[in-house]
Amino acid sequence: MSTRQVLRRLLGLVWPESRRVLLAVILGTATVLSGVGLLGTGAYLIARAALRPPLGALQVAVVGVRFFGIARGVFRYAERLVSHDTTFRVLTRLRVGFYAALEPLAPARLQAYRSGDLLARIVGDIRTLEHFFVRVLAPPLVAALTALLIGGFLGTFSPAMGWAWLGCFLLAAVVVPVWVRRQARTLGPRLVATRGVLNATLVDSVQGLADVLVSGHAPHLRDEANRAGDRLLALQARLAALEGIEQALQVLLSGLGMLAVLVLGIPLVRSGGLEGVVWVALVLMALSSFEAAMGLSTAASFLDANLAAARRLFTLVEARPEVQDPPTPRPLPAVRPVLRLEGVWFRYTPEDPWVLQDLSLTLEEGKRIAVVGPSGAGKSTLIALLLRFWDYQRGRVWLNGHDLREYAVEDLRRLFAVVAQRPFLFSGTIRENLLLARPDATPAMLDEVTRQAQLYEFIHSLPQGYDTDVGAQGVQLSGGQRQRLALAQALLREAPFFLLDEPTANLDALTERALVDVLLQATQGRGVLWVTHRLVGLEAMDEIVVLHQGCVAQRGSHTALLAEEDGLYARMARLQQQRLHEHIRLHGSDRLTGGPRASRSAIHRRAGSASSCG
Repeated sequence: MSTRQVLRRLLGLVWPESRRVLLAVILGTATVLSGVGLLGTGAYLIARAALRPPLGALQVAVVGVRFFGIARGVFRYAERLVSHDTTFRVLTRLRVGFYAALEPLAPARLQAYRSGDLLARIVGDIRTLEHFFVRVLAPPLVAALTALLIGGFLGTFSPAMGWAWLGCFLLAAVVVPVWVRRQARTLGPRLVATRGVLNATLVDSVQGLADVLVSGHAPHLRDEANRAGDRLLALQARLAALEGIEQALQVLLSGLGMLAVLVLGIPLVRSGGLEGVVWVALVLMALSSFEAAMGLSTAASFLDANLAAARRLFTLVEARPEVQDPPTPRPLPAVRPVLRLEGVWFRYTPEDPWVLQDLSLTLEEGKRIAVVGPSGAGKSTLIALLLRFWDYQRGRVWLNGHDLREYAVEDLRRLFAVVAQRPFLFSGTIRENLLLARPDATPAMLDEVTRQAQLYEFIHSLPQGYDTDVGAQGVQLSGGQRQRLALAQALLREAPFFLLDEPTANLDALTERALVDVLLQATQGRGVLWVTHRLVGLEAMDEIVVLHQGCVAQRGSHTALLAEEDGLYARMARLQQQRLHEHIRLHGSDRLTGGPRASRSAIHRRAGSASSCG
């Protein structure tokens, strides 16, 4: 994306607030002119008073000093108020728009980005753009308006004086910042990119802190973060040095502008064309008017950083979503939905091997289907296709006789309730996490679904009940409790289909058996697609589809598949049974469940409860 395109997009964000922008520029110019007027009238008053005139002759100058002194503060406050209000309005629009554009990209288009880099874009880059209006856009407009007014004012006394001052002002306001920007052209983008690397490293380290400490990888990550921090510090130091040079040159040019007015005013005073006290006032007014040029010292240095931050944001949000709604989406069927897959083939890119090959099955309310197979067989990909995170390349997926792609994605996903292998719980209370699934749920509805998920007694045993904080990603809950809370969320949706993606993969054997019973009981009457490589509870399935390398290796009931002793399903069952017996023989049943204390949640440990619900 070119610089012109980025600037056009940024100005497009500001354009809806154009009236406020104009008001802020006028107030900013009034602030500078009030400072010029204050110094000019003050100089005039002192010079005039030195001639010992009658006090009445000084009254206008005294009033002028008071007026400009008060006006400067009032205009500055009003300018800051309007400009920051404009900035926050633009940032609000940017944040909301960025998230709205980000949603359709998940998860397909976001897999290439580290979570810390995404966080740096959402938080850091948008924070960088806070300076776009206040420090990049407004100062040049204020400086241009000030240059026209002051240059024209000085030109009424002497055209040479006006042009000389204007030349120094343009050097300070345009030439010096442009030169500095060229020197720092690569620093802004490198600064933003380095900050993104540092944030990504820190976020990854914090999220995986336990694994990092156990693996002994902490020193390596610490060194990586230190190197990124050192690079960031070096870039910031170079930018600061350039800003110092820029400010020094601008101070020098402001002095030269004042000197030009001083020298060119001498012949006018000698010839009587300019009163001496007015000449003194003009000299100091010429000096103070360079305040408008000083604002451009930060504009140039912030411009590259703002452009780099905006480019990172716009590049991400302009990515084409993997799936898109049809121009005229079909409404969801009013009758019982039936899903039918016919010869579905899928792969992630044209260069990749097929993940699913010629898969067919039918799912309807009241029917339970398990899709099993070793890791990498394509089981979870099937759920992603039904949720339309990706679209298949061959075959058809029908919903009541119509292609799945004829429906709006948001409407389609209302048909499904998902319980994932690692359900994401937000840092908040149990109630807040449940209400994410259904914001209008009543307390009675929460009690009903937590009873079905066998979580009701656990919640009511806590001192704060539903208002208990679960911590970041549900860290205060045990694995079984997190899965049951995810099940309660899914039940609140009242969706006709349940998609269960390895919901027991990270649980011990006893907790797994208990949760399987809960899942089977809670999903009675619903259409269930159970994706798993663990064969617990599959005797309750109406149909089991065995996948191997994306192909259907076997299909049938639990009993029928076990009868095929040479089949993949029977081999998986024997292997899992052998591993379970070997684990019990070596470690005992106590290690099988993770030990008597391992299943206790952090909430209960903190509360001192003896409960060990999993």
